[in-house]
Amino acid sequence: MLLGYNTNGLNQLPLEDGLAMLAELGYESVAITLDYAALDPFQRETWQHQAPRIARLLRRLSLRCVLETGGRFLLYPRRKHQPTLLHPDPAQQQRRRSLLVRAVALASILEAEVVSFWSGVAESEENEKVLWQRLTTACRELCEVAAKNGVRLGFEPEPGMFIDSMQRFAELFQAINHPVFGLTLDIGHLVCLGEPIEATIQAWHKVLWNVHLEDMVPGRHEHLPFGQGEVPVPEVLRCLAAHGYRGGVHVELSGHSSMGIAMARQARDFLRQHWPRRLV
Repeated sequence: MLLGYNTNGLNQLPLEDGLAMLAELGYESVAITLDYAALDPFQRETWQHQAPRIARLLRRLSLRCVLETGGRFLLYPRRKHQPTLLHPDPAQQQRRRSLLVRAVALASILEAEVVSFWSGVAESEENEKVLWQRLTTACRELCEVAAKNGVRLGFEPEPGMFIDSMQRFAELFQAINHPVFGLTLDIGHLVCLGEPIEATIQAWHKVLWNVHLEDMVPGRHEHLPFGQGEVPVPEVLRCLAAHGYRGGVHVELSGHSSMGIAMARQARDFLRQHWPRRLV
């Protein structure tokens, strides 16, 4: 189990500087959120120079990584997280698919362990069967691409999205049924939706490939610094360790990027107090 941080909480820093500072703070893993200034997959510079440079830097800093594809305005600057795989326009669906396929290719270059993604919000009141078909088709196609590149996919249930709860994820997981398709679990989301933490980790630990952690309160999807919500962090860490989780536990505080390094230092100090002793 590795102490990790998400770069969406450091987006006012150049990516290279953020990675170096996280390593200096003692972080062992990083969740790189692809964005305009962070390995933008639609820029030639990323493929020619930045990605190889970041791969070398990660190795030098001994940082493991996963890739996150939830950059808020990367595909469309006027609406957050749009377009999605559920968009009624096939051309707009393809824009999201293109992002995910490019993320898989970048993950291969960076030796990233997982590419994380979500369903998004449905654009219109379409028939649910149509939306399921649209999503499962896209996920199966992405699985084939990921398998060819030796990359795993971590699907994240997200409050307010089409796949929001663990029950909905279970239905999707069963429908996809592919060995590279697993779970990105945000612990705060479980608290937000009132879902059990220990039972969820126990049920899904065999395909649990990426973890997000922050504080949160029931009924409100707001990522908070530790100590400001109701996430039982010590119990979460003990449960993850008990079920053999070996990936990154990535702190996600995208709304606090103006205080990025201070938040990263504060989160590190808090988590170290509660980190299972046999993993310290």
